[in-house]
Amino acid sequence: MRAIVAKDLTVVRRSKAVMLPLVLVPLVMVLVLPVVASFAPRLAEVPGASDIAQMLDTMPEAMQAQLAPYTNEGRLVVFLLVYLFAPLYLIVPLMVASVIAADTFAGERERKTLEALLHTPTSDTELVVAKLASGFVPAVLVGWASFALYTLVANVAAWPVIGHVFFPTVMWWVLALVVGPGVAAIGLGATVIVSSRVSTFQEAYQVGGVVVLPIVLLVVGQAAGVVFLSTALVAAVGIVFWLLAAVLLVIGVRTLRRGELLARS
Repeated sequence: MRAIVAKDLTVVRRSKAVMLPLVLVPLVMVLVLPVVASFAPRLAEVPGASDIAQMLDTMPEAMQAQLAPYTNEGRLVVFLLVYLFAPLYLIVPLMVASVIAADTFAGERERKTLEALLHTPTSDTELVVAKLASGFVPAVLVGWASFALYTLVANVAAWPVIGHVFFPTVMWWVLALVVGPGVAAIGLGATVIVSSRVSTFQEAYQVGGVVVLPIVLLVVGQAAGVVFLSTALVAAVGIVFWLLAAVLLVIGVRTLRRGELLARS
């Protein structure tokens, strides 16, 4: 199992198709989004722009209470950095896990190394767990590193408007430490199952990318004022994600058949 994990991580480091999104997406998250949020108050001066106060007044009362201590400009910045961008952060560990997992069985098949892998002295369970570990560890580490950089950049970018350190909140700690790894585990489980049944890395990555839809719904829900990401809600979502990840792992182990994989290789 350790040899499989080490081999997979070596392949990831040498593949530009895999490494490029692993670098670019976190950089956009931790650098571009906070800077964009810091310029958001200036959009209120653009002719035809929507009124900031009116938009925030449509948010749930619990969110308005959290934003009440800030000015109108500060409320918009905090809304973007703390609430609206929170689900987008989950794309980082999910994307890292999905890209690496998509390169598991489908990538092995493309490189003509799947048959040798299936003849290793590992059980089906050990093989699936090794493949999951190959993506889970980098996904969690990249997610936590992105959280740390996002914290730094967000506080620096918002300082002219906020005037003090306001980030991270308790909700974000739960999001980064609990929900992020859970999302990575779901992405891994789903993509490994798909990757064992398709022929190419691109097919596995595209089909496995369907798991990003719930994150998109969270973003839309918050922007529409329907959902408020409180600490309790984020913790509950984290528990649900981990339960789903466990189910996907069980399915992956039970549905993996070496004979079928060999027939497709």
